[in-house]
Amino acid sequence: MSARTLARTAALAAVVGLGLAALPGAAASANTVSRGITIPAFYSPPAQLPAENGALVRSEPLPLSLSLPGLDGRPLPGRATRIMYKTTDSNGQPAAVTGAYIEPSARWSGSGPRPLVVVAPGTMGQGDQCSASLGLQNVVAFGDSTLSIGVENLSMYRLLSKGIAVAVTDYIGLGTTDRVHTYVNRLDEGHAVLDAARAARSLPGASVTVDSPTGLYGFSQGGGAVGAALELQPTYAPDVPVRASYVGAAPADLAAVGAGIDGTELVGAIGWNLNGFVQSDPSFQALLDKHLSFIGRAVLKDLSTRCLWDAMFTYSYQRSTAWTKTGQSISAIFAADPQFRVPFEQQRIGTQKPAGIVRVATGVHDNLVQHAQARQLALDWCLRGGNVVYAPISGIDGPSPMLNHVDSLLVDQGTAVTWLSNRLNGMPEVSNCATVSQQP
Repeated sequence: MSARTLARTAALAAVVGLGLAALPGAAASANTVSRGITIPAFYSPPAQLPAENGALVRSEPLPLSLSLPGLDGRPLPGRATRIMYKTTDSNGQPAAVTGAYIEPSARWSGSGPRPLVVVAPGTMGQGDQCSASLGLQNVVAFGDSTLSIGVENLSMYRLLSKGIAVAVTDYIGLGTTDRVHTYVNRLDEGHAVLDAARAARSLPGASVTVDSPTGLYGFSQGGGAVGAALELQPTYAPDVPVRASYVGAAPADLAAVGAGIDGTELVGAIGWNLNGFVQSDPSFQALLDKHLSFIGRAVLKDLSTRCLWDAMFTYSYQRSTAWTKTGQSISAIFAADPQFRVPFEQQRIGTQKPAGIVRVATGVHDNLVQHAQARQLALDWCLRGGNVVYAPISGIDGPSPMLNHVDSLLVDQGTAVTWLSNRLNGMPEVSNCATVSQQP
């Protein structure tokens, strides 16, 4: 079976296994449409935002498409609320972020108050229809040449089943209709993750408080977002008591990851990365105009409204050499142009000690978000005095980089959720920094 067929089979399996739901078509003129999918008016930010980071802008009940009635009248796995809250972007400017909070129906059986885990989604795409909160309401949504799948739902439901409250962030610009999603921007993502915890604690009726032990969970893009949040927490959000976190397959070195995904199923992420750079720094557009051909500029514009799955169907195995004027790859341009390197280098994760204890997991055969640079993140944090538990994951070593990558998530997710739950329950864990250099 070809790698392309495997990718399409995985997508079909997700559709069949998770079920279908249609996004509601609302008549309100404030609603927007992205590739034929209605984005509710809730996602349009107001002109003025609160001054405090993490302050709620608005909230409303969020119907979960995968939900069952409980025997005691409470829905399973919990009661969800759609939220919009205020954060600060990488330019120091206020930004609105959407997401969700789920109050679990399951009782927390551990010691102390109910914990809170903020889930940072993996790569969803760049169109507003791709957001994780919409994915909770509609596990699968079809539109005009787009397919959105709530791929993070399983990790959230696993946490909820343990009685852990869950908040999920949509990140800056993913869902909200006022700007382009700043894909893998470490400051934007780290701030959004930490402020999601603040927003959850302030939500009326939520059982979590400032005394609730907090954990962070993320894989792939989410792993990078959690890693960034852990480095930013001591200065940006010292009031968020991060006790333990899971950082899976983190893109800590964007230059290395960009070179690795070129020509794979995830080549579209290069375009999302470049689009995000322009959103954060409009002057970067001049560099893109210098290097990208007409085709390359059209590809980036198209990708700005696509989700992961339709981007894979459209662009899998293309190379960025087809997007440039000279036929160079984006990685080659990065190597040759010092100005082009700047935004990539600014996103490096591993330069500061992380907060709390952190489990750094990476698939040893992951050649999409490459194992070597994820392992290096663990080493960098250990050298900076971090409390790190490094977990190399064995798995598929096949022809499809995407399956090699996702396999480590599927193999490790149950273990990761249990590990995080135990740490939030106060169970001790010993860092294995002394042996990281000796492990694969």
